[in-house]
Amino acid sequence: MLRRVWQLCVAVVGFAVLGLGVLAIPYPGPGWLIVFAGLAVLASEFVWARHLLRYARRHYDGWTAWVRRQDRPVKFAVLAATAVVIGMTLWLMGGLWLVASQLGQADWTWLRSPLLG
Repeated sequence: MLRRVWQLCVAVVGFAVLGLGVLAIPYPGPGWLIVFAGLAVLASEFVWARHLLRYARRHYDGWTAWVRRQDRPVKFAVLAATAVVIGMTLWLMGGLWLVASQLGQADWTWLRSPLLG
């Protein structure tokens, strides 16, 4: 019984850290590091998480190596796509309107989140 309770606690903490990491991926900072930390917590108790952690590391390393080998236009396209994802996430989560309203532009309703109103 104690083992099951421990596994449940590890699962809750691991999935919480993993979820936070997934939310942080598009933003500057340690998004992927948080994802790998969440998977590492889960991998401490679950075999499936160990396999997923190895798989994710391998593909993350492959992706970063591929980007490093590309010419500037491809690197710029990856950067632009990342910026679009960040901008869309900020818009959907209400971040753009929050900043605009703090700067005295509360009448810029086009910046309001369609999800949060």
